[in-house]
Amino acid sequence: MEIKRLVFFFIMVVMVSCSPYNGGGELVGTRKVKKWFEPRPYGMVLIPTGSLNIGQNDEDVAWSMTAAQKTVSIPAFWMDETEITNDEYRQFVNWVIDSIMRQRLVDEGYEEFLMKDRKGNLLDPPVLDKRARIDFHKHEEYKEVLEGLEYQGDDRLAKGELDVRKLVYKYSWYDFNQAAANDRFYDPETGTYKGGTVINVKGEKEKVKGRSSFIMKKEVQIYPDTLCWIKDFTYMYNEPFVKEYFSHVGYDNYPVVGINWHQAQAFCFWRTDLFNSVSGTRVQSWRLPSEAEWEYAARGGLLGQKYPWGGPYTRTRKGCFVANFKPMRGNYIGDGGTYTVPVGNYEPNGYGLYDMAGNVAEWTAETYEESAYAVTHDLSPSYQVLAKNSDNRIFKRKVVRGGSWKDIAFYMQNGVRSYEYQDSARSFIGFRTVRTRIEF
Repeated sequence: MEIKRLVFFFIMVVMVSCSPYNGGGELVGTRKVKKWFEPRPYGMVLIPTGSLNIGQNDEDVAWSMTAAQKTVSIPAFWMDETEITNDEYRQFVNWVIDSIMRQRLVDEGYEEFLMKDRKGNLLDPPVLDKRARIDFHKHEEYKEVLEGLEYQGDDRLAKGELDVRKLVYKYSWYDFNQAAANDRFYDPETGTYKGGTVINVKGEKEKVKGRSSFIMKKEVQIYPDTLCWIKDFTYMYNEPFVKEYFSHVGYDNYPVVGINWHQAQAFCFWRTDLFNSVSGTRVQSWRLPSEAEWEYAARGGLLGQKYPWGGPYTRTRKGCFVANFKPMRGNYIGDGGTYTVPVGNYEPNGYGLYDMAGNVAEWTAETYEESAYAVTHDLSPSYQVLAKNSDNRIFKRKVVRGGSWKDIAFYMQNGVRSYEYQDSARSFIGFRTVRTRIEF
């Protein structure tokens, strides 16, 4: 017995001495990897680290409440070279449709749409299998299950018409800002919070009970509001856009519109989850740009200039307009576009970004506040407020940048700020996403 103990002790000593964690007694870290580099995300361009004087530096209008200039520094990030298009957003919509269909089939007992381990056992907890094909030709009963996704009763115009109100994307995230604000109330002995409150995704105030209080869960209807083309304008014939703008192949490369701020946020979460789940790696999250990031990128390295292309004019030397906006009173077509135009139709700025002025205005992550520049930090500034339902609508304003096809040139200036309410969907507002770059 004593010999067995000695042998066991000897084996343990050898294993510990050979452990990759001891480093031969030196501090060598835990990972033996070659130099890491971050590949360029598809469809995005790198915006390098830099600084700028954020804010308007040229024309202004009386009582525009534009914040004073301020010098800020911006870490490097990736940004979509164009606004998100109808076809790109449709990938999100189709993914949600597919997920809802599979979930309905699973709820009806079709386990072939659940992931299994190597031994053929269902995973616990259950996970939808995105690779399983929904074959309606072999299984006619699938159609009966999925009829619930169609318009019903008096709402139905034609059989097989999808009820877009049921296209809901569910996601969750950890709210680090509220966690940091409540950290002073944490009692390490009991593992609970002595006080403090948190605002949930419904905009309601509740007492912090534990770490789970900072896990936010949200459900968002993600189909674009196509009626915005009529709601935005009075006495204007836009019905063709209501019917076809998002669905017709001819508009695939046009910027998606009718998307409110919450839907743009949901798209960012979905894009991150899609990449991580398919690639098997983990990257920085896609998100909406901060206001400072957006302006820094729009300037394209031409600091102090009025427009993304530089210079004070909206025409070339040959007299051609360089963006899609309202160039003259009553004349929308002088720049080559009546409404929106396909993305990338005009020349890019110095960073390779298209349509940073005109075409459609763009959501940012920031809450609109006239005095925001006075209170935010000068390094990677951010002003974001999670408004409660009971709050005044003034706290639900989100910064919109860049001007659109229906705006005059003033709104296309790099430093001009505007806003829209977070639950509003407009025919002249779209978005593009960014991703923080890991510098090396």
